Amino acid sequence: MVTAQAPGKLYIAGEYAVVETGYPAIIVALNQFVTVTVTPAKRIGSIQSKQYQENSLMWSRQGDEMVFDNRDNPFHYILSAIKLTETYARELGKPLAVYNMSIDSDLDSTDGKKFGLGSSAAVTVATVKALNAFYALGMTPDQVYKLAAIAHLDIQGNGSLGDIAASVYGGWIAYRSFDKAWLAAQRREHSLRELLAMSWPGLSIELLQAPAAMQLVIGWTGSPASTSQLVDKIAIAQARERAEYKQFLAASKATIEHIIDGFHAGALATIQAGVRRNRELLAHLAAFSGVEIETAKLHTLCELAEAAGGAAKSSGAGGGDCGIVLIDQTKAVAQLAADWAEHSIDTLALSVHEIPTQA
Repeated sequence: MVTAQAPGKLYIAGEYAVVETGYPAIIVALNQFVTVTVTPAKRIGSIQSKQYQENSLMWSRQGDEMVFDNRDNPFHYILSAIKLTETYARELGKPLAVYNMSIDSDLDSTDGKKFGLGSSAAVTVATVKALNAFYALGMTPDQVYKLAAIAHLDIQGNGSLGDIAASVYGGWIAYRSFDKAWLAAQRREHSLRELLAMSWPGLSIELLQAPAAMQLVIGWTGSPASTSQLVDKIAIAQARERAEYKQFLAASKATIEHIIDGFHAGALATIQAGVRRNRELLAHLAAFSGVEIETAKLHTLCELAEAAGGAAKSSGAGGGDCGIVLIDQTKAVAQLAADWAEHSIDTLALSVHEIPTQA
């Protein structure tokens, strides 16, 4: 029997721009996990989960056809991760086995509420890590990231894959996405084993050290959002408003690089200023794209946090889910939590998950 875990994540800054090759974002891994356990089986294997069931499918109408959207269903990410990891195992000459796989997740609440902590990425990474151990493949963290990124991209079809990086490496990360067109072309030419050994153009994953004075506070609005569908809408808008979108990208890059400098210098005030600037940029993106990023509840969350002395913004794609606050540790946050509660905003008791070493 082998067991592997992968943490959830939240985006701190750089959302939307990060889907473009080489544009930076700041992401943090959290101490809530997806756990995957693999045990040998005789003739028939199983995949079981307490949380993930094929009981909810998103679909839309195109003409007379029902078109299903599988991108928010974690089982499809699990199956994609299994398929690719076993392809890699075969390329290494490993015999394949029959097994039972059990998945358990802390990333969604017991009553099924989704917090937006990157459960699809975490379950993809945990599945790859578990099978890496089960088949004794000896993958490095870089190889786990690349294989999980391909598996996730095969299902979601868009996004930056930064949540995969957070689930693999943990802690605070400065992340820049790889060239997805390059990857698509290389997959037609090379084996998976060769792909995992290559340098991927644009990809950068830097572990950051947070200032000692900084604390992260997370609020949840109670309204789940679909990242993949929101990214789709922005993609449509950027094709229509190219000049505005290019300006957004340039401003986002400069802002996030300024925040990264703040991490390097241990300067909380610099990081906070960058977070506030990023919030303004996302508001501008929402205005010219017509996509609601900061909902009314997220706006309330942010304004109450700013009044308490923190720097706040929506996290990830927005449209609901979580908001983040970076605030000095000397500031009391109990009153902020109480203020949030008056507006039906939950304070999530989460902390940063560091992964010091990995096999």
